[in-house]
Amino acid sequence: MAYQQKLFLSRPEETAQRNNMNEENILVELTEKLKSTQHLDKDEWISLFDGRKKDQGNRDIDDYIGMTAREISVEHFGHDVYTRGLIEFTSFCRNDCYYCGLRSSNKNAERYRLTKDQILECCRQGYDLGFRTFVLQGGEDPGPFGNMTGDEWITDTVRSIRSGWPDCAVTLSVGERSRDIYQKFFDAGAERFLLRHETADPAHYRSLHPASLSLENRLRCLRDLKDIGYQTGTGFMVGSPGQNSECLAEDMLFIEELQPEMIGIGPFVPHHDTPFARESAGTAEDTLFCLSALRLMMPDALIPATTALGTILPDGRERGILAGANVIMPNLSPVSVRKKYELYDNKICTGEEAAECRGCLERRMMSIGYSIVVSRGDHPRAGRRY
Repeated sequence: MAYQQKLFLSRPEETAQRNNMNEENILVELTEKLKSTQHLDKDEWISLFDGRKKDQGNRDIDDYIGMTAREISVEHFGHDVYTRGLIEFTSFCRNDCYYCGLRSSNKNAERYRLTKDQILECCRQGYDLGFRTFVLQGGEDPGPFGNMTGDEWITDTVRSIRSGWPDCAVTLSVGERSRDIYQKFFDAGAERFLLRHETADPAHYRSLHPASLSLENRLRCLRDLKDIGYQTGTGFMVGSPGQNSECLAEDMLFIEELQPEMIGIGPFVPHHDTPFARESAGTAEDTLFCLSALRLMMPDALIPATTALGTILPDGRERGILAGANVIMPNLSPVSVRKKYELYDNKICTGEEAAECRGCLERRMMSIGYSIVVSRGDHPRAGRRY
């Protein structure tokens, strides 16, 4: 029947069909090249992203790259999913990023700081639930924390976690610091650091951040972290205002150059108290496509299926795992503060106790044939310090 229909196509229809087939073939060829060489040049990245946009009605390339990424992830990690226990310890931030609900000029944001004892209790509960990595995440908060500066308090808290749970990894996600401060955190026992570059395009970076922040300094921070010896994570928002295929190509090229151990991407989700409140959110489809492309480029990277992906799509984290991710980050923060750490609107999992959240995710992962494992989940090429 398909052959008979083809016989009666008009010349313009034949030309359009031929062009579509050629376009799809080019996208498949680029995907295959990325899989085999872990590299595309800038023009090829742009062709991949632009070609997919032109073919919005046909999701074959999304299915193909997702299937290929999933096969690579299973080849390297099996059906294991690593967990990181997220502890959001401060909602204070000195920065005024245009997309973030915790921005310093947001007078409606509810500010809080956890005590060290509260954090250690989160770790105790998390350890009993099987977590072997704790992620301390917060805004760039200079303090004071009691009689300590923010940096002194973080250093002291890392030492306490390291002392109490020596078989666990400590990850920090606390923004830009000097190299000396990063070294102090590292010497105290932090082994990993997450710092998204957000966009590697200078003009796009300026459109998302105030003049006090620069892409140059953000990249300096990431290179310092790598040089010190952290397992380093970076990443970007998908669908942020002003982003185009060239921006995404720059992101991919920067990540290839940096060779981070961890890559975190998620959709841009607007917050009602920011200058971007009326901007459209990034899509799950675009995020999953970028996630799969990253898995092809970085086969052994640790890539989370993010909370933001789960926020815009009910089964977003499951689909993230099936698109090539291998990490999830349940929240261990006290329920009393979770809604106050509002980076974007409608964030999920703000009312569940840690055990409920863990159990829910275990069932979700089992439903797609994966299992959560009790493991630090280090990068395959990373050496253990402890």
